[in-house]
Amino acid sequence: MSFLNRKDETLSELKLYRKRFVPNETIYLKDDKILYHDDDVMVTKWFVFRPKEEFSHGISCYYLKQGFKISKFLNQKNELVYFYCDIIDTEYNKSENSYIFSDLLADVIVFENGFVKVVDLAELADCLENGSISEKNVKDALRRLDALLQIIYTNGFGALSRFLEIEE
Repeated sequence: MSFLNRKDETLSELKLYRKRFVPNETIYLKDDKILYHDDDVMVTKWFVFRPKEEFSHGISCYYLKQGFKISKFLNQKNELVYFYCDIIDTEYNKSENSYIFSDLLADVIVFENGFVKVVDLAELADCLENGSISEKNVKDALRRLDALLQIIYTNGFGALSRFLEIEE
């Protein structure tokens, strides 16, 4: 696995955005640092926007074609708090050299002891009901959630989280 060539202007000027439905916002991830990028995967290092007692920073791996992001949440001592898995939709805008990662609301938390918790499904239903998310997005979210859970339940999570061990 190779790291980005920081001399490549196209990669060094790549812009990342996070779009959320709850609250309805799109945020420029200007401080996220891209550690690795290829056609299938992007790995970033980040710090939280608003300080939290439980965790302060982490590393995320975007699976661009599979539709999920696996994040390793770390505390101030650089200890693992948990893995947080977002179901996402990815859009690349070539003219702006930017990615928009839309959070499709359904999430999975994987704890160090192996316990798995699916969260935010009610938010997904609420957004469908109030029209803030499309039926297609909901179908995509549920299919991607199912695919991710199948990977987790068949002991494939280690392979997904391997990219989170990248060091600068």
